[in-house]
This record gives sequence, structure tokens and C-alpha cells, in this order.
Amino acid sequence: MRLLEGKVALVTGGTSGIGRASAVLFAHEGAKVALTGRQSTEGEAVVAEIKAAGGDAIFIRADLTETARIPSIIESVVAAYGRLDCAFNNAGISGGGPIETLDEAVWDRVIDTNLKAAFFCLKAEAGQMKRQGGGAIVFNGSVLANIAFPGTSIYSASKGGIASLMRAAAVEFGPHGIRVNSINPSITRTPLTTKRIQAGADGTETHPYAPLGSIPLRRLAEPEEMAQVALFLLSDRASYVTGHAFVADGGQSAT
Repeated sequence: MRLLEGKVALVTGGTSGIGRASAVLFAHEGAKVALTGRQSTEGEAVVAEIKAAGGDAIFIRADLTETARIPSIIESVVAAYGRLDCAFNNAGISGGGPIETLDEAVWDRVIDTNLKAAFFCLKAEAGQMKRQGGGAIVFNGSVLANIAFPGTSIYSASKGGIASLMRAAAVEFGPHGIRVNSINPSITRTPLTTKRIQAGADGTETHPYAPLGSIPLRRLAEPEEMAQVALFLLSDRASYVTGHAFVADGGQSAT
């Protein structure tokens, strides 16, 4: 039995990285998948990949910072598939630097994308799930909600906010049969992070937020590994898990 057999799943930011890996995996596990993103070419390529493998998917072009449009995304999913069972609020951006160099524009860009948009996705998704009698929602957070590095202040604030939002939502929506969790990855090899990944003389890859020796598993994460965590939390195998920030960081926060 596939883990999401017969379910409808939404993946925001589903055109690359963890979002793309998750959309493909969810479809493989039996879900009908709706994915959002800003780039139509990349989004349609993911849909084509899923369909070529025998799955079912649609792409909805959307800029989630246009929060007034978010309810229409959920309406499009329901119009296509009749319901919404699972949502992976994955869309996000990076942004940072020394605090003295940051301005309001950077704050707004990061917070609006990573936290504000996630809240309004949650609001629309939970409303639909309440009408259905239940569902599961997962946010993509970050290990930087647990640990800190210089230059990560605004990004860390956005992801710390996700962790708190997730817990509050889990308490509020639990009585309605809606589970809410998050994953907190360490640096994952995605288009967003590859520009700052460096290979050492021995081939070991490092990143400013994952320096050599800080990760006990001695490697960076792959998008497919984070997709597997999101799959578990959205599936019925996690039927008694809610309000939990699942840290998937190769042991980084344990050091």
C-alpha cells in the first residue's frame, strides 16, 4: 500500500529542491499532486515528470507573497481533485548578512515569503480540511530555528516563527482532526544553497552554515531525504504526531 494512496496533496514551492523532490515522491506514493511556483517552465516540467511515471499532477503558477490570491490556489486544487488531504508549505527564500547591513526591504522580503505567506497558506488549507473533517499540514522550517550562525538573523527569525506557528496551529486544529508539524532541515543540496557549497581537498562538502565537522554524518542532505520526512509526517503512519518540529539535520544541532 502506497503511503498517500487516494489522497490529494499540495506542495508550495514545488518547482525545485525539496519541493520538487516532495512532489515527485508524493505522486509515487499515490497522491494526486498540485504544486505551486513562480516559474511555469519548471513547474510544467515537474508535472510532466510525474505524469510520465504514471502519476497525476497539476501546476498552479503563484507568487505566495500575493496573499490575497492564496485562497484561489486551494479552490483550484479542490476544483481539480475534489478535496485537499495533505499540504506541504515548503516555499521559502534565503536572505541575510550582518545585522548592521540589513534594511527593512530585506526584512519584508524574507518574512513575507517565509512566514507571512506560510500563515495564509495554513489559514486557507485548514479551512478546507475542516470542511472535509481532517487533514495533515507540514511546514518546511530550518535547523536555524534551533541553532544560530552569524548573518542569519532575519532568516532564523522567519523559521523560528514557523516553529511557533506550527505548534499553535496544532493545538487549535487538533480537535478538527488536522495534524500540523514541521521539518527542520540542515543545509540541503538545492539550487538555493549550491552557490555557497564548497568541496574540500578530500571531496567533503561544506557550507558556511554547515562547516566541516559540525554534522556528525559528515555530509550535506539531499532533497529526497527531506521529502521522505515530509512524506512520513503527512501520511497515516504519523497519525498520532502533531505539534512536532522534526529535526532532520544529520546531528548538527546535537553537537
